[in-house]
Amino acid sequence: MSSGRDWSAEIEILLGQMTEHYVFPDVAEQVCQLLRQRLAGGAYRDLADEAALARVVTRDMQSVNGDKHLGIQDSEQEIPRQQDLVVDTGRLRAEQAMLTGHGFARIERLPGNVGLLDIRKFYEPSVAGAGAAAIAAMQLIASADALLIDLRRNGGGEPEMVALVSGFLFGERTHLVDLHFPAAGTTIQYWTAPFVPGPVFGGSKPVYVLTSARTVSGGEGMSYQLQQCKRATLVGETTMGAANFHYPYRVSAHLMSTVPSGYPVDPVSGGHWEGTGVRPDIPVPAELALDTAYRLALQHVLGLGELGPRRQIAADARQALAELKN
Repeated sequence: MSSGRDWSAEIEILLGQMTEHYVFPDVAEQVCQLLRQRLAGGAYRDLADEAALARVVTRDMQSVNGDKHLGIQDSEQEIPRQQDLVVDTGRLRAEQAMLTGHGFARIERLPGNVGLLDIRKFYEPSVAGAGAAAIAAMQLIASADALLIDLRRNGGGEPEMVALVSGFLFGERTHLVDLHFPAAGTTIQYWTAPFVPGPVFGGSKPVYVLTSARTVSGGEGMSYQLQQCKRATLVGETTMGAANFHYPYRVSAHLMSTVPSGYPVDPVSGGHWEGTGVRPDIPVPAELALDTAYRLALQHVLGLGELGPRRQIAADARQALAELKN
């Protein structure tokens, strides 16, 4: 494509989507005013293609209130019409889930009977067997004495999966979060299920959640909810700070917007983590979070005694702890 392309049609469509859907109408007005000023001033005139436009416009949109879910994305493949976009996006998520262990990158029982879950994405439980995979993963670590949940590279996902996984970590049904959609006038509550199949980790054994500056969206949601419920200790870095809930909208054949239309409210704090991130209970660099949490878990295990079948568990924990100190 040559330079000097007129992007006014795409910007006008984006302005309409902001006005109709954005979760905060006053901010939407500010964003629209900024984009109109930038367009009239020729800021987008020399952008040669959709990728360049997406970078610059997203930066401009996020400059108003720092909403990291807000922006536009380019696509080499033609984006389907709006009525087909949700279906097409769902099909892509199903393929991704099948190829990435349904978001569970690592499930391991570490020496000392400490469970480790590395969760990279929270897919809808109904997508490509993701729910069955989550249940299997949680059952595998149910009898661990402590649990490490690694969300340092978690890219977010769906609150339904967060609720499903969290259901294995409580002893009773627990209210996790409310999602408010102002334009639609609706609120969706998310609770842990009253029953989850098979053995559960339960609500009394220690849970440590590992976070980083890359932990975003649904990963932040799980971290925040478990922290507010006092069900987990967070170890690592303050998370990215992207709480608002978004849907995709078609701008053109090769441009798609993400315009948040909902925001979470925690039933304990009454707030959320948008713009601030989730702050850890034990702040350490992300690369030290696993060893730090594992050390705390091992100390807990050693406090459980060494009688009977716990003798070998304690020996393994003591060895692992010695290796961490070296």
